[in-house]
Amino acid sequence: MTSIDLRQLPDHVAIIMDGNGRWAKKKRLNRIRGHQQGADTVREIVTLSREIGIRWLTLYAFSEENWKRPVYEVQALMKLLNRFLKSELREMQENGIRLQTIGRTEKLPKNTRQILLETIDQTASNTDMTLTLALSYGGRQEILDAVRKIATQIQENEITPSEITEQVISDTLYTSGMPDPDLLIRTSGEYRVSNFLLWQISYSEIYITPTLWPDFGKNEYLRALRNFQTRERRFGGRG
Repeated sequence: MTSIDLRQLPDHVAIIMDGNGRWAKKKRLNRIRGHQQGADTVREIVTLSREIGIRWLTLYAFSEENWKRPVYEVQALMKLLNRFLKSELREMQENGIRLQTIGRTEKLPKNTRQILLETIDQTASNTDMTLTLALSYGGRQEILDAVRKIATQIQENEITPSEITEQVISDTLYTSGMPDPDLLIRTSGEYRVSNFLLWQISYSEIYITPTLWPDFGKNEYLRALRNFQTRERRFGGRG
């Protein structure tokens, strides 16, 4: 197992979980089987994150653009999400994991929203780690929603244009109260951010692996964390 320095972990890891479909295709399986295997990987990465002391873990689970997929696949993904939330609630409670979501979750099916809200409520007092699922999420849509909210505040004389700062914008985004990701991981070898956390990843370290998400196990995750620990983070300044 790749060694890491537990004193130099990123506070917040965000992951673009990509490659479920390609994993299934390579194995001549149905795409849904790829998503099922991907859910097992989620469980493994969440567990390891909690064990080593990652405080914030954000997973890109379902994008705003994913609604364009075939109806049968979207329905299967929602059922898989329902099953995951129900099966993992006990472990989240036992391990102090708080669940939250970002995105336009009002678009999710009613039963999925209900299960999601119940899980969020039941884990709200947990403090060891925060697991954030990005659901019906898009970075541009998030910024658009924030701009509309700020515009409404200006109309209602709650704020003036000159009072708009970076902090005001950050506080208006879905991720208000969360630290920006220190490390962004993308699986499947694609070199793009796919409309994920566009505001928040401005100074994130990026790690891209060709490994497809269902095969992204503990050793690969630890390798990404070890790579992060070799980076010199200057935030625009000099080292």
